[in-house]
Amino acid sequence: MKKNNVQMVDLMGQYSKIKTKIDRNIIASIESGRFVNGPIVKEFSNNLSNYLNVQNVISCANGTDALQIAFMALDLKAGDEIICPSWTYIATAEAAAILGIKVVFCDVDLNTFNTRVDLIEPLINHNTKAIVPVHLYGQSCDMTPIILLAKKYDLKIIEDNAQAIGCKYTMPSGDIKYTGTLGNIGTTSFYPSKNLGCYGDGGAIFTDDNDLADKIKMIVNHGEKIKYHHEIVGCNSRLDSIQAEILNVKLKYLDNYNSNRQIMANNYNLAFEDIDEIQIPKVISNSEHVYHQYTLRVLNGKRDQLKSYLNDLGIPSMIYYPIPIHKQKPYSNNQILKNTDILSKEVISLPIHTELENSNQDYIIDNVIKYFK
Repeated sequence: MKKNNVQMVDLMGQYSKIKTKIDRNIIASIESGRFVNGPIVKEFSNNLSNYLNVQNVISCANGTDALQIAFMALDLKAGDEIICPSWTYIATAEAAAILGIKVVFCDVDLNTFNTRVDLIEPLINHNTKAIVPVHLYGQSCDMTPIILLAKKYDLKIIEDNAQAIGCKYTMPSGDIKYTGTLGNIGTTSFYPSKNLGCYGDGGAIFTDDNDLADKIKMIVNHGEKIKYHHEIVGCNSRLDSIQAEILNVKLKYLDNYNSNRQIMANNYNLAFEDIDEIQIPKVISNSEHVYHQYTLRVLNGKRDQLKSYLNDLGIPSMIYYPIPIHKQKPYSNNQILKNTDILSKEVISLPIHTELENSNQDYIIDNVIKYFK
């Protein structure tokens, strides 16, 4: 029996446990008078750089800006093509389309929800300039084959890591790297509901290329390195100091947050693995899963009925995503992406967050099992 209201995400519960530190740091930031690009922004960027073991972290206003700035830094222009999955949040495509870049959509694996190299390669042509793998729901794409493919065709890799911050990927050498640090550029979002989220909006760009980092630093600040000396076309995309204060506190808890999500996902997996009408998330052998979302496939054609059933019991759920990007009006091109189309009719995400109580998870599990009996 549930103990409290079940929530899809519980940001206030998480905040209550770190309230003293968060409040103290926010007040200190306000009293400093350094509201934009204050010292805390650089401190947080350095701390995240050390955490990810990447040379450069450049913060910005949000995850969509991070993607757009990555495309700008790589000099992608109108008429160039990128390849990215249709099975993702629209920002991945939107950030390219706004620059006039043609977005070519690839399909994804039915089991992992991520794209594969064999689904990307047939789409490459002389206009292709970059591949944008999305580490969806919290698991890494299998990056080693994608890296080799990019080298084969001299393409850049921009990782959309908005949903997988802190996820580890094992290279063939045995080296372990974080998602977002495997390609030429990685991007992420600090939207409040993310595994590492602020209390407004924010984003960041990662790269080991110092020259590229210098260019990104100019782009986020109106194209200038020296004040009022504008060397390139840029934009205004900066993380404010208050959000940096919040993120700097929460970064220390990220591993614990991700570990808690993995424990809860394992509880779900053990409960659901023998239900024939459900497919639990599949994790590839060389990646962790940090479960930004816990997403199931409902195989009996009754996903929508399950969602309604859970809603009637006070159990929230979400469908990420009911309409894939290649079927959205601005991007529709009559493309057939078989697996993507199947997933849009089957997936459902259950509550998973750092504050989900055992009694509430038991309530969710019991009622999902009851539905399929």
